[in-house]
Amino acid sequence: MNESDVEKLAEDVDAIGHRVAKTVELGRRGFIISVLVFILLIGQLLPWVGDHAGWQVLFGQGGAVPQLFAATSTGIGVLCSVLALITRRWWLTWVCAIGGWFSSVDGLLAVWSQQSSGANGAAGNGPGIGMIIAMVAIILLAASWMRTAFSRA
Repeated sequence: MNESDVEKLAEDVDAIGHRVAKTVELGRRGFIISVLVFILLIGQLLPWVGDHAGWQVLFGQGGAVPQLFAATSTGIGVLCSVLALITRRWWLTWVCAIGGWFSSVDGLLAVWSQQSSGANGAAGNGPGIGMIIAMVAIILLAASWMRTAFSRA
């Protein structure tokens, strides 16, 4: 090996090191996250507010607080999670972790708004099964993403 071969090898090793530093290996946790995203999608198809399914709430039926939860759970829980699973980018694990906890708080507020809706005349006689499933799924997703994000810290 001459000096130019050693320099080229060193450049290749540096490039691989930079690429590895930007990605995360999900392993079994990736499968668990995938299942939780699927469960979250099922929750979107079930009733959330009265007879309105989660996807209908996402498009404006059923009140503002449940709509906010539908938007954050779909945006963070489904879209960002799928993007993070596909690209394995480190920064996306943090987006999913922090956004997942934000969406979890939205979910708790959405359930609370449906439990107290009789007092203010808002739509809903309590949270639907889809909203409960979505809330549990987004909490578990947030915890899984948080574990993934901190696995390297």
